[in-house]
Amino acid sequence: MVHATINHSSVTTFILVGFSEYPHLQPPLFLMVMAIYSVTLVGNIGIIVVRRINPNLHTPMYFFLSHLSFLDICYSSVFTPKLMEILVAEHRTISLKGCMAQFFFGCACVITEMFMLAVMAYDRFVAVCNPLLYTVAMSHQLCVLLVAGSYVWGGLCAVILTHTLLELSYCGPGIINHFGCEYSAIISVACSDSSFSQMACLVISVLSEGSSLLITMASYVFIVITIIKMPSKGGLQKAFSTCTSHLIAISIFHGIILLLYCVPNANSSRLLVKVATVLYTVLIPMLNPLIYSLRNKDVKETVKRLICTKLHSRSI
Repeated sequence: MVHATINHSSVTTFILVGFSEYPHLQPPLFLMVMAIYSVTLVGNIGIIVVRRINPNLHTPMYFFLSHLSFLDICYSSVFTPKLMEILVAEHRTISLKGCMAQFFFGCACVITEMFMLAVMAYDRFVAVCNPLLYTVAMSHQLCVLLVAGSYVWGGLCAVILTHTLLELSYCGPGIINHFGCEYSAIISVACSDSSFSQMACLVISVLSEGSSLLITMASYVFIVITIIKMPSKGGLQKAFSTCTSHLIAISIFHGIILLLYCVPNANSSRLLVKVATVLYTVLIPMLNPLIYSLRNKDVKETVKRLICTKLHSRSI
């Protein structure tokens, strides 16, 4: 229970403030989040299904994309249902164990997605710079290894950070000024020394963000150099279209994370933190399938074929 009258009591339940400061915005926000979450689930499950039924999509790029869709489903499902609950419920609480579980899965998904996007950048680099050796260079074994490595690293980082948070004591009244268990929000209610946890978070954040961005930027530097050297406009256009969707996804994902954690004084505004967290927990998982499917002929043709088949079977 939360002992609100004693400032330094140990807590086992947290109160999530969410967007309770703006009661008139909560009903429309609930409807908007529910609509986005529905589109997210349909879009990402659709990408996975389309990739499985179309043999033309059994390539490394779509193998990575299906895992990106799986991560988006998981990540969105970690935070969004709780957000919808606290937008309509009077009692906005979460247990300490539930809070730590939410943080663990959210952290694991974010870091894994970070490296999955870097792996996809490397895949585009091989496809553009070594097209003749692409199938050999991006073997199924290597693809599985890259995906497994991303999951292992994401899980390992989440275990370390969650362990450091579990070692802390949390003071009453245990009010978290957020809609979920985001790292800075959890630290704000800790009443023991959190310097080690913050140092671990800084090291892991810099290492993960820095290395994933380095892989991505290095891949695209070589891609740009290769594109510039291309004599034919057709080859240039094809190479450019191959990378555009991925570049858009990377820009949105890393842009919001950098805005949230690297812009000076960003953490001083809790509203900015909450809005930015909504963007990368609710909006990004919806945008990824739209970005990739709307710009891809194979995906669009497969979806059209599925719709036509269903309509034809119904008419019969």
